[in-house]
Amino acid sequence: MLLPEIKEREYRFKLALRMVLPVFALVFALIFHTFITSSETLNNSFYIESILVLVFSIYFIFYLIYKGFDTKITDNVSKAFTREYLNIYLKEEIKNSKEYTLLLLSIDNLYEINKRYGLNNGDKVLFETVKWIGEYLKSKNIVNFPIGHINSGNFIIGLHGDKNRYKTILELICLKSEEFKVNDIEIQISGAINDITFSKNIDYLIENLLELQSRNRDYKTVTNRDDDINPNELESDIISAIERKDLVIFTQEVFEKDFIIFKECFIKLRTENKKLIHQKNYLKILDKLRLMREYDLIALEKIVDICKKSKNEKFALTVSATSIRNNHFLTKIKEIFHKNKCLNDRILLIFSESEYYPFIDKFNTILQELKDLGIIIVIDRFGSLHTSFLYLRDLNIDIVRFDSFYSKKIDEKNYKNILKGFHIMAHEKGVKTWIKMIENKALYALAEELEIDYLQGRYLALLQEN
Repeated sequence: MLLPEIKEREYRFKLALRMVLPVFALVFALIFHTFITSSETLNNSFYIESILVLVFSIYFIFYLIYKGFDTKITDNVSKAFTREYLNIYLKEEIKNSKEYTLLLLSIDNLYEINKRYGLNNGDKVLFETVKWIGEYLKSKNIVNFPIGHINSGNFIIGLHGDKNRYKTILELICLKSEEFKVNDIEIQISGAINDITFSKNIDYLIENLLELQSRNRDYKTVTNRDDDINPNELESDIISAIERKDLVIFTQEVFEKDFIIFKECFIKLRTENKKLIHQKNYLKILDKLRLMREYDLIALEKIVDICKKSKNEKFALTVSATSIRNNHFLTKIKEIFHKNKCLNDRILLIFSESEYYPFIDKFNTILQELKDLGIIIVIDRFGSLHTSFLYLRDLNIDIVRFDSFYSKKIDEKNYKNILKGFHIMAHEKGVKTWIKMIENKALYALAEELEIDYLQGRYLALLQEN
């Protein structure tokens, strides 16, 4: 690991030199030029003024050097590099390297550690984790690498070479971390890896690492997909598709018993060269670009057009919870529904979110306004996100849809009993239940046995393009 203290002194000294040398050189050149060209006509006051200027210049130089030492490049707690300096350092490394790899290592339970054991212990965990990572990599003959603290419990490590050289190392770090403790505090570490074949833009690389890390943590792995799209091109294609309102809508029928009750809509963006972009690739970017509300409105308008052309069919659309709570979005929905009375009870809005919205009365008021328009409200990922239980308790909703995790586990006795409990819980609140990903006859029979209200999956109906 690069020694942060030494590197910080070097950085500050170089920064100070860059600041002061031009000033000193300019003053010296001015005095020297004046003396050479006008030495015969100079009076005594010139020498006095020159001495004063040099004195003030020297004072200013030392002042700038002193201020240069105010620039921090290491984090006070972890002693790793700050995010700002790490970005500067990595940009230079990537610029001068044909192969370069970034590792992301995250302390997943840092929030719980701070809450349970206090901030001082949390700080100690950060410092000891960086130290442990450095020692482990050194034991694998990996030395002189930068490590930076980018936020919370997330650390970025820069390594020369492509990611294939370090995949096994990352897996071993995550595996060995199960034995790592700080003062008997258990540390949960997960990670991700990418290299500059994905992008040479440091911001894109770090964003991709955070996305991979989230996915890897959910699936207990450190591998990453090979189908990642160039982020520069992807952003450009997404913005272009939104501007052109170029969406492709697929639908899948949802059943109650043997009857089609409604259709769920799945949306893909279409590029100018007619390639389709899947939701898993564009939803996070829409949030980053602040385009989610605009996207939700475009999608809703498309569904409304389909509704108007069909005969009393109902359509379910997933939208962002933040869009639902947005005044502009709500106003636009009211305008659409007031102009189209045929939409009453034909649109279902599905949403989920990982963080509980604290102004629950306000949220309920908004949902009631939507319900008054004839919109049916659905909470998604029920049983997986803790907020889904809280929203069942606190919000006036119509349907809950079980997380797909339970669809895959429905044939296991424990999960079957859990689903049965969820189903009873929802019915006690007067809310209907919905399960997706029914892929075969056996799962269909189990879902029917549990008397879940709405069933969906490839066993019942395939996706169709509208």
